[in-house]
Amino acid sequence: MESVWQKDISPVEFEALDGNKSTDVLIAGGGIAGLLCAYKLKKAGVDCILVEAQRICGGVTGYTTAKITLGHGLIYDKMMKRFGEHGAKMYLDAQLGAIEEYEQLCQKVDCDFEHRDSYVYSLCDCEKIKKEIEALGRLGVEAELSDARELPIDVAGAVRVKNQAQFHPLKFLYGISKELPVYENTKVLEFYPYRALTNHGVINFKKLIVATHFPIFNKHGGYSLKLYQHRSYVIALKGAQTVEGMYVDESDIGMSFRTYGDILLLGGGGHRTGKQGGCWQELEMFAKSHYKGASIVGKWATQDCMTLDDIPYIGQYSRATPDVYVATGFNKWGMTNAMVASTLICDLVVGRKNPYEEIFMPSRSSLRPQLLANTFESMVGILTPTMPRCPHLGCALKYNRAEHTWDCPCHGSRFTEDGKLINNPATDDKQF
Repeated sequence: MESVWQKDISPVEFEALDGNKSTDVLIAGGGIAGLLCAYKLKKAGVDCILVEAQRICGGVTGYTTAKITLGHGLIYDKMMKRFGEHGAKMYLDAQLGAIEEYEQLCQKVDCDFEHRDSYVYSLCDCEKIKKEIEALGRLGVEAELSDARELPIDVAGAVRVKNQAQFHPLKFLYGISKELPVYENTKVLEFYPYRALTNHGVINFKKLIVATHFPIFNKHGGYSLKLYQHRSYVIALKGAQTVEGMYVDESDIGMSFRTYGDILLLGGGGHRTGKQGGCWQELEMFAKSHYKGASIVGKWATQDCMTLDDIPYIGQYSRATPDVYVATGFNKWGMTNAMVASTLICDLVVGRKNPYEEIFMPSRSSLRPQLLANTFESMVGILTPTMPRCPHLGCALKYNRAEHTWDCPCHGSRFTEDGKLINNPATDDKQF
């Protein structure tokens, strides 16, 4: 399974760790969040090391649709109700700052960066769209009502925000990572206070950044209840009518559209990891109906960590771990939120106050309805007597017929048919 970003591109390669090391800051995880943290820390003159268990950009980052936008679904009206106008404004301003940083960085890297308008559409509820436009207006964003006419489906309405962007994520990350202090194929086996045991040596550190998608440091933070994982699917179509904008359905199980060159990227078929969903079959049926004559030239899947309240967990890992930081729960919007995370965490590392620390604080209240759903799924998974079991916390795994994998409905770990680990939070292969 290869995404369009992985075709015809030469990855940047790094050696594995060889012996013991010491550093001021250890970064665990070589996806976009970890690499951006390493880039900014090095630029600030901070001594750091990044370790990746396999190859950088080999996880979720390589399977994104790579939209750089503030249009993260219909979230701003909800945020204003949950956190007030000030809280929603903090989240929005952080996204705007991330977009501006990408514009500046992408001028130095050839990564197919281009401005596009962003659309969040609803198939059946125009009132939702109007409320979101009103909320964005109150927060200072010019948004307008659109009929999303270039889509092959009728929509009730869409929120249009101009001058957003899209790019080639791997060209960007390989471009900025060439001179970074990275060790690939270096797996952290155990964390101790200010020390990490890897498969190639021990790393002593003063501060730790956990950027492993789903946090693998299980002793603190309660992330097994504060997060769940959601899978979604993409097919790349040649010969289909392309779109000028970037589109996403306000529904978690809806479809997304964007163009890369002359290829249309159609996303959707989503479901909670370990549950049933439309998968690629749904997308292929849609393409057969709406893009007659188009051919599928690629397909892939990804999964995202979802938080309790639509806002990522970025900052101090837990109250009990003052020198450990986390970046997780990007809720399908990892491009801008990874940039936000790199800025916020780097500020915390060097002792600088960040204006958005409060809204992203991982230790904020967990009293949200999703907490009950996550707790229920965990209890069902643990109490289900079937085999095989996930080595993370012992939940019963479910077989994913679409992808021929074993998936955990509790926390989203995934394994090949013969037990090889694909996705964390599990850290070990499962022997069947």
